[in-house]
Amino acid sequence: MKAPRGFALSGVRAGLRKQGNDLTLIHCEGGATGAAVFTRNLFQAAPVVLSRASLKAAKGRVSAVVINAGCATAITGKAGMDAARRVQSRAAELLDVPRNEVFVASTGVIGVVLPHEKLTKAMPLAVTRLSHGGLEAASRAILTTDAGPKVATATFRHGGRLGHVTGFAKGAGMIHPSMATMLAFVMTDAAAPPGVLKSALTKAVDASFNAISVDGDTSTNDTVLLLASGKLGNEPIADLEGDGASFLAAVTSVCRSLARMITRDGEGATRLLEITVKGAKNEREAKLAAHAIGTSPLVKTALHGGDPNWGRILAAVGRSGARFSPAKVSLSVGPLALVTNGAPTNYKETDAARLFAKEEVPILVDLAAGKGSAHLLTCDLGHDYVSLNVDYRS
Repeated sequence: MKAPRGFALSGVRAGLRKQGNDLTLIHCEGGATGAAVFTRNLFQAAPVVLSRASLKAAKGRVSAVVINAGCATAITGKAGMDAARRVQSRAAELLDVPRNEVFVASTGVIGVVLPHEKLTKAMPLAVTRLSHGGLEAASRAILTTDAGPKVATATFRHGGRLGHVTGFAKGAGMIHPSMATMLAFVMTDAAAPPGVLKSALTKAVDASFNAISVDGDTSTNDTVLLLASGKLGNEPIADLEGDGASFLAAVTSVCRSLARMITRDGEGATRLLEITVKGAKNEREAKLAAHAIGTSPLVKTALHGGDPNWGRILAAVGRSGARFSPAKVSLSVGPLALVTNGAPTNYKETDAARLFAKEEVPILVDLAAGKGSAHLLTCDLGHDYVSLNVDYRS
């Protein structure tokens, strides 16, 4: 798989991690327009602060992206910010672009100052290896506890031309709505102004990265960046109607695919739980119920064991803050009704156990209190999650 026209990528080793490549470079040939969504965590990493400011100063123009794994550069004070700036400046120098047009992102251990010397030393090699076919190397160099790279692509039509949207991401733990530890970089050959990109990205993120949860934690570094090279040769996308809707659908498709890969790759995960809540008084209360289910350790451990212990699901809904009458609530897993109007149905335990033992388990909770609905994708919680996080820094 290759990146859309206008982008060259590379992935090389800088030595921040014990093994493997850990430095990714994206070159937007001739410059691109961009828009980003960042973590809402108050402890925002230096790259988040720096990139947000640079994107604003450059009025949405991006010429390069530098990403490192192995060090989050978060909660490191002035030293961390200085290190991020040095990386940004070195990339700008090597690629002969304005410093504010270099976007930086980091992932890894929090509380450690970025060893910027290692990155700046490896950067000339990253520039040399830039290639239109460098997507795989780039996608691998940003990983931390991920089992493997996450890449997705989609097409759209605008003005009679066939455009492409391709993205890659990392993330397996510290994943939860309000941005989740994840980074995602989405590229398109379309021409679009920053405002349209921001609108499309916000809608796509709400339907994808903000609708997943692995462990209920969010990171200091979460970033999703959408870049448009304009190499398709189309008239700039003015809005998200008509042909613009096709573009939005492609961006959303890529984000949803990446978000699903992140959840499926949740640390130690063996199963996915697809939660749908309907009949809530409003969307907010539907999300409260869905998030209560998706972040419940009792629900997630039962899922790990393939145990159809649906009482844990409804107990979570009951403490969520959503308003409803328990006597009207219904719950089903796939085609099997487990609870109707607040009481268990006459189902067979073996049928329920078979459905909860599948790799993907869809559940539907109907609160029968209104028209609000919400969806959330989560995964199970098992022994490997604990093992991975106990040993993370060692």
